[in-house]
Amino acid sequence: MAVPARTCGSSWPGPVRTARPWPGHGPRPFPDLRGPASGPARLLLLLLPPLLLLPLLTAPGASAYSFPQQHTMQHWARRLEQEIDGVMRIFGGAQQLREIYKDNRNLFEVQENEPQNLVEKVAGDIESLLDRKVQALKRLADAAENFQKAHRWQDNIKEEDIMYYDAKADAELDDPEGEDMERGSKTSTLRLDFMEDPNFKNKVNYSYTAVQIPTDIYKGSTVILNELNWTEALENVFIENRRQDPTLLWQVFGSATGVTRYYPATPWRAPKKIDLYDVRRRPWYIQGASSPKDMVIIVDVSGSVSGLTLKLMKTSVCEMLDTLSDDDYVNVASFNEKAQPVSCFTHLVQANVRNKKVFKEAVQGMVAKGTTGYKAGFEYAFDQLQNSNITRANCNKMIMMFTDGGEDRVQDVFEKYNWPNRTVRVFTFSVGQHNYDVTPLQWMACTNKGYYFEIPSIGAIRINTQEYLDVLGRPMVLAGKEAKQVQWTNVYEDALGLGLVVTGTLPVFNLTQDGPGEKKNQLILGVMGIDVALNDIKRLTPNYTLGANGYVFAIDLNGYVLLHPNLKPQTTNFREPVTLDFLDAELEDENKEEIRRSMIDGNKGHKQIRTLVKSLDERYIDEVIRNYTWVPIRSTNYSLGLVLPPYSTFYLQANLSDQILQVKLPISKLKDFEFLLPSSFESEGHVFIAPREYCKDLNASDNNTEFLKNFIELMEKVTPDSKQCNNFLLHNLILDTGITQQLVERVWRDQDLNTYSLLAVFAATDGGITRVFPNKAAEDWTENPEPFNASFYRRSLDNHGYVFKPPHQDSLLRPLELENDTVGVLVSTAVELSLGRRTLRPAVVGVKLDLEAWAEKFKVLASNRTHQDQPQKCGPSSHCEMDCEVNNEDLLCVLIDDGGFLVLSNQNHQWDQVGRFFSEVDANLMLALYNNSFYTRKESYDYQAACAPQPPGNLGAAPRGVFVPTIADFLNLAWWTSAAAWSLFQQLLYGLIYHSWFQADPAEAEGSPETRESSCVMKQTQYYFGSVNASYNAIIDCGNCSRLFHAQRLTNTNLLFVVAEKPLCSQCEAGRLLQKETHSDGPEQCELVQRPRYRRGPHICFDYNATEDTSDCGRGASFPPSLGVLVSLQLLLLLGLPPRPQPQVHSFAASRRL
Repeated sequence: MAVPARTCGSSWPGPVRTARPWPGHGPRPFPDLRGPASGPARLLLLLLPPLLLLPLLTAPGASAYSFPQQHTMQHWARRLEQEIDGVMRIFGGAQQLREIYKDNRNLFEVQENEPQNLVEKVAGDIESLLDRKVQALKRLADAAENFQKAHRWQDNIKEEDIMYYDAKADAELDDPEGEDMERGSKTSTLRLDFMEDPNFKNKVNYSYTAVQIPTDIYKGSTVILNELNWTEALENVFIENRRQDPTLLWQVFGSATGVTRYYPATPWRAPKKIDLYDVRRRPWYIQGASSPKDMVIIVDVSGSVSGLTLKLMKTSVCEMLDTLSDDDYVNVASFNEKAQPVSCFTHLVQANVRNKKVFKEAVQGMVAKGTTGYKAGFEYAFDQLQNSNITRANCNKMIMMFTDGGEDRVQDVFEKYNWPNRTVRVFTFSVGQHNYDVTPLQWMACTNKGYYFEIPSIGAIRINTQEYLDVLGRPMVLAGKEAKQVQWTNVYEDALGLGLVVTGTLPVFNLTQDGPGEKKNQLILGVMGIDVALNDIKRLTPNYTLGANGYVFAIDLNGYVLLHPNLKPQTTNFREPVTLDFLDAELEDENKEEIRRSMIDGNKGHKQIRTLVKSLDERYIDEVIRNYTWVPIRSTNYSLGLVLPPYSTFYLQANLSDQILQVKLPISKLKDFEFLLPSSFESEGHVFIAPREYCKDLNASDNNTEFLKNFIELMEKVTPDSKQCNNFLLHNLILDTGITQQLVERVWRDQDLNTYSLLAVFAATDGGITRVFPNKAAEDWTENPEPFNASFYRRSLDNHGYVFKPPHQDSLLRPLELENDTVGVLVSTAVELSLGRRTLRPAVVGVKLDLEAWAEKFKVLASNRTHQDQPQKCGPSSHCEMDCEVNNEDLLCVLIDDGGFLVLSNQNHQWDQVGRFFSEVDANLMLALYNNSFYTRKESYDYQAACAPQPPGNLGAAPRGVFVPTIADFLNLAWWTSAAAWSLFQQLLYGLIYHSWFQADPAEAEGSPETRESSCVMKQTQYYFGSVNASYNAIIDCGNCSRLFHAQRLTNTNLLFVVAEKPLCSQCEAGRLLQKETHSDGPEQCELVQRPRYRRGPHICFDYNATEDTSDCGRGASFPPSLGVLVSLQLLLLLGLPPRPQPQVHSFAASRRL
C-alpha cells in the first residue's frame, strides 16, 4: 500500500485543547472541536496562538481532565529515564564489570587490529591458496592436450571396448525405464565402492574418475567413445595432483562434446526428473571457453512463422540466453517489416539473471504477422552493436538470427556495417521444418565468420544453441599460450553438493593438424576446472579478533561478493551463479559506491564512513561508523576488503600465566573451569558457550547443553597448550568464564531481582560466554548462544546507552496466560573498557524485564502520583490533567523502540501486542509519528530469499507445448506428407524419450531434489529514528476524529515515549505503514539498466586472429521426409517403442575426430 505524504501531523508546541471529558464530570468546557457544529469555530480556534488557548484549557472550576501539558509529559519522561538508568546501574553491572576487567589486568593483553597489515596478509594467503590450484590446473590442461594429440581416432570403436565409471549408472539401473534399458546397450561401466568424505560432503572413490554424459547425447556414438578413450589417461594426473595438494576438491574436465570427467569419482546426484545437466552450459565452462560477448538476437516474426515454428523460436532464444554469463551483454529484438526490441531494454544490457528473466518473459509475447524483412532486423542489430555510449563487453560481437527462411541475402547491409573487417560474426538458425532454400542463410553466416545451424525440432535446440561457442573459441586456440590464462568465476552452487564454490578455469586446445603441412586445428577441446569451496577461503580470514561487527569481504570485477557475512542464499539453483552485488549485500550509499569502484579498479584504499546497517534479525537500522580498508588479490580478478568499527581496533587476548601453562594437567583442572560445570549453575547462573571450533576433536551440536557436555568431556583430556586446540579461543573462553563469575559474586547474587520486577540479568562476552542469572531463567532464554550472532549483542555494541529489545511477536502468549509463562523485554548495554589510550567493548550486560510488572510500573511512572500508593483523583470542582494510570480509558501511553515496535503500553489489552510493529497497533498514530519525522523509512531488497514454488507456468521456462492437429488434418492425406506432420512426429518421439521437455520447469528436471522452495526477491522495510530529538506536540488532523499527541525521545535509550488521545471513532482512514517483508519483483529492471553499476570485464579478449579459417561455417541441409519413414514412425508410436536415438548430426561432429 502506498504511504500517504507527510501531511497529517501539524506542529503544535504546547497543550492544544481539552480531551474527552472524564465520565460523570459534565460537558466539555468549550465547544468540541470534533463535533458537528465545530466548523468555523474549530477553524478559528486552530488559528489562535497556543497562549490564547491555554486559559480556555485550564479554566478554573472546569470539572474535567485536560490533555497533559508539555512540561508534565517531560517530567514523566525524566522519571522513566531515571528508573531505567537506576535499574541498569544496580543490576546491569556495566561499571562493576569494567572494574573486574581492570582488577584482572594481569590475565590478558590488549592486541591491536592493524587494518592494512591484516587485509594484506589475508589477501596474500588467499592468493597462495588459489595459486596452488592454478598450478594443478596447468598440469591438467597440458596433460590433456598431449593425451589428445597422441590419441589415434578409431572409427570402429565399440561401447564394450571402453571401461569407465558412469556416474549415472546406479540411478539408471534402479530405474526400469532407464536410458540403458531403453536402448538395450551393453553396459561398460565399472562398479565402485565409496567412502564418506567430509571435505566433499559426499561419498567418493579416490582411485577412479567418474563420467557424466548428458541424457540427450548418445553415449555409444563414435565421437563420445573416442572422447572417453583418450580422457581416461587424465585419471593418473588427477591422482597425482591430489598427492601434491591434498586440499584439492573437484577436478573436472568439461569436454566440448558434452562429456564431463571428474575426480574423485562419486555417483551423480540423480534429480527427480530427467537429468538435463550439460557441462557446456555451466557458468564456469562458458567463462573458460570464450571471451566476453556482445550479442544481439533477432527473431523473425513474419506471418510465415506461426504455430510450432514460433514456439521453437521462443524456446531457442531462451536456451541461447542461458549460454550467456554476467561478463556478456545482450539484447533481443523481433522483426518483420520493422525491427523492435521485445522488452523495455533499448540497448545492450548485462546478461545477468534478472535481465535474462525479463527477456525470457518478453519473448513469450512475440506474435507472428507481416512479411519478412531481414534488412530491418540486421540494421537494428548492427546499430545496437555500434552504440558506444553504453557499458558493454567490448570483445566478441555477434548477431544471432532465428528465422524459418527467406530469399534476401541483405548484402548491402553487410557491406555497409561489417565489411571488409567483419568484426561482427553472424550466426543464422533455420527453425522448423520447411521447404525454403537455406542457401541465403548459409551465405550470411559464411561471409560473416559465423555459422549456420538447423533446428528442425525441439530435440535440436539445446545442442545447436550452444555450438556457437566452438566458433568463438577459434581465436583463443590460435592465440596459443597467450590465451592460456586462468580465470576465476563468480560464486555458484556446486552440482555435486559441495555448496558454494568458485572455480578456476583453463581452456584446453586441440593441438593436432588435419594433415602434414595443414593448418593447425582451431577447435577448443574443452575447459579444465578446479573448485575452491568458499568455506576454505573463509578459514583464511580472522574470525573472532575482529569483534561481532567486524568482517572481511571480497568482490569480483562485476562487484559481486565472493565473501561477505550477508552472502547467505536461502536456496540455490545450480544452473545460475550466485550474483549478490556488494551494494545489495549492504545498504547502498555514495561512500560504498566509491569503495566498490576503487576495489573493482584494483586499487588499495582506506576510508572511514558513517553508514546504515541492518540488524542481524533485519528488524532494525543503525547509523554507525565503519572503517573500510581494501587491497587487490594479486593474480586474480578479486579484491579484498576489511570492515572494522572504531571500537574493534583493539581486542583482548587471554594470557594464562606461564605457571598454569607449564602444568601438564587437563584444562578441567584450571581454577575458572569449574564455573563451566552444570553443577555450578544454581549458584553462579547458567552458562551458554558459543559453538565455536575450540578444538579439532570437539563434536559440534545445535543443542547448547549437549555441546557444553561434549566440550567438558574433551577438556578432561586436553592440556592448555594442546596443539589440537585453538588456544586463542580456548583461553579467552576460560578467561571470560572467570570474569563473568566474579560479576555474579560481586553484583547479582546478593540482589533481589523481584524488587525491580526482573526476570533475569545476563552478560555476554567476545570470548563466547553468555551467563544468565538465575539458573531457572535459562529455560526461557531464546537468544543465540553465539554472542556474535545475537542481535541484542551486536546492536548494543553499535549504540550508546540502553537498547530495548521486545520479544518477537510469535513468541508472545495471550495476557491471560502471562501468569504462568511470563514474557520479558531485554535491556542491554555495551561495557566500554578504557586501558590507557585504548578503548574497546569486550562485553554486553543487561536485564530482562517482567513485561506485566513493568507495564504496571510504566503507568505509575507516567502518572500524577506523588506517592506510590496514592493515585491522584480530581475533586468535583477541580481541573486536572489526564495521566497514563487513572485515565487509561481515554489516554494512550506507549513506549516504542527505534524500529517502531511496541515495547510497553498502559493498555492492558495491548500486552499481547508487545513486539509488533506499532502501525499494526495504532496505524493512525504511527503514520503521524512518521510524518512528523520521528521515524525515517529505509527500503531495500533481499535477493537471497526463498519462496514457495509458483504454480506451473510457461513464462521464463520456455513453453514446451506442441501443435495439435485437427480431425480435418488427420483426414487430409496432404497433411500427412507435410513438413508440419514430420515436425510433429519428431516432437512426439523426442517427448517420449525425454518427456521433461514437455514440462515447464527445467530447473526442477535438472536441479537438486529440493523443489519445495525457489529463490525470489523480498522487499524489506525498516524504520529508524529520524532527525527529531526534542519534545514535540502535534495534532492528528482527521476532521471529526482528530487527536492530540505528544512524543519525546528518552535520553540514553532507543525508546520513544508517546502520549496520545485514544481515537473517538474509526472513521479516519489513514494509510497503514508496512514493515513486514513482502514478495517483490525487485526494482524496475527497465529503469535500473539506464544507470548500470560500475563494472569491468576480464582483462583479456580473444575475438580475432588473422589466421582463422572460416570455411567451416555450417553446411547442413534440409532432410525431406519420405512416406515410408513416416509410416514406420507412426507404427513405432502406436507400439510405444521409441527408436534408438542417434547423435546429433552437424558439421562439428566430423571436426571432433580426435
